[in-house]
Amino acid sequence: MAADNAVERPADPLAALADERVDHRFKGLPPDAEGLTVGELAAQRRNLFTGGFTTPVLALSAERLEHNLALMETYAERHGLAFAPHGKTSMAPQLFRRQLDRGAWGITLAVPHQVRVARAFGVSRVFLANELVDAAALRWLAGELGADPDFRFICYVDSVRGVRAMHAALSGAGATRPVDVVVELAAGEGARTGVRTEEECFEIADAVAAADTLRLVGVAGYEGEVPKASPKTVTAWLRRLVALLVGLDEAGRFADLPEVVLSAGGSAWFDAVATVFEEVPALSAPVLKLLRSGAYVSHDDGHYRHLTPFNRVPQEGALEPAFRLWAQVVSRPSPEQAFTNAGKRDAAHDLDLPEAQVVRGEGDGGERAATGITVTGLSDQHGWLSTSPEAELAVGDWVGMGLSHPCTAFDKWQLIPLVEADGTVTDYVRTFF
Repeated sequence: MAADNAVERPADPLAALADERVDHRFKGLPPDAEGLTVGELAAQRRNLFTGGFTTPVLALSAERLEHNLALMETYAERHGLAFAPHGKTSMAPQLFRRQLDRGAWGITLAVPHQVRVARAFGVSRVFLANELVDAAALRWLAGELGADPDFRFICYVDSVRGVRAMHAALSGAGATRPVDVVVELAAGEGARTGVRTEEECFEIADAVAAADTLRLVGVAGYEGEVPKASPKTVTAWLRRLVALLVGLDEAGRFADLPEVVLSAGGSAWFDAVATVFEEVPALSAPVLKLLRSGAYVSHDDGHYRHLTPFNRVPQEGALEPAFRLWAQVVSRPSPEQAFTNAGKRDAAHDLDLPEAQVVRGEGDGGERAATGITVTGLSDQHGWLSTSPEAELAVGDWVGMGLSHPCTAFDKWQLIPLVEADGTVTDYVRTFF
């Protein structure tokens, strides 16, 4: 099956990204770069502010990105955690590679399309933080597992019906390797997905045992969905997750496995995950303690700036916001109001509005603080700014804004300049949403 559907891939698909031609698909890039390859444009090391880039343009800080990658690598090592950062945040294979080079066990993803992207770029370990019941996707997965013995795939199960649907699709596809699954424990009543009771978890484990196309390898969940989340409530739920793993192990549900999997960890409570996972007792096999935080890679200037666990454990370091959206003032109708040319199509806005941080005056080459300037709203293609009468802002000025929620910042840009502190663009990050 896999051979019949095989698609020829470049020897190094990441290197091949540099051969893509710059054209009208990629907003913000210099118009005079059209026809160049991405690699050729990167080699020119243009300056973001003087090199012909148009506004709006999203910039990713090279230094801050590297800092965040290094910090989470050392954090995971310090706490004895394996790390599978959630790739749905960036959907950028270049960043996947850098995360893997920084010691990540694999990449977490959410839906079949994202897994296909990861596989196209050589990711060999994927944790799908979702139950997979799509028959077409399961047929594709069976082919991938059959064609590549080094490919490891793990996904959730949270219902007997889901287990049966997976088994039927995989059996029909002639699967030659079982799919590894973990029972997802819900974070409480009203939480998103997952099994609500331990009794149901054991029923699902029985259903998996009866399906030769599946193999139960552990338990998982997402503590970010705990109702009224606090250190106390999150810790209590994580201990419940660990107890479920221990109970399944004592019942012999992981017999003959080389390792069992215990996974949790979004971007807001990974300190609690680290603490509770250190309490896991010895089981019948070694435990792969898998953390899945994803927003750390760019961090942000809003939601995660307030929620990051590093606020609670500052002695362990601090993430740095790596995104800045640059927009240009296109109208200043009164001393109290101005408009930029960046709106909902360009900026994350689902959690918080952008934050005006700095201003670059047209032609003066310097930056000043965006004192007295506040983003009050977004239209499709305009940003609404409230300005104090003394705010220094004129038509043509560039406004640099911090963004909240990386997951909805990355997805608005297909090619993102990677920019050094002096404005030099050293590379371009390709996304696949």
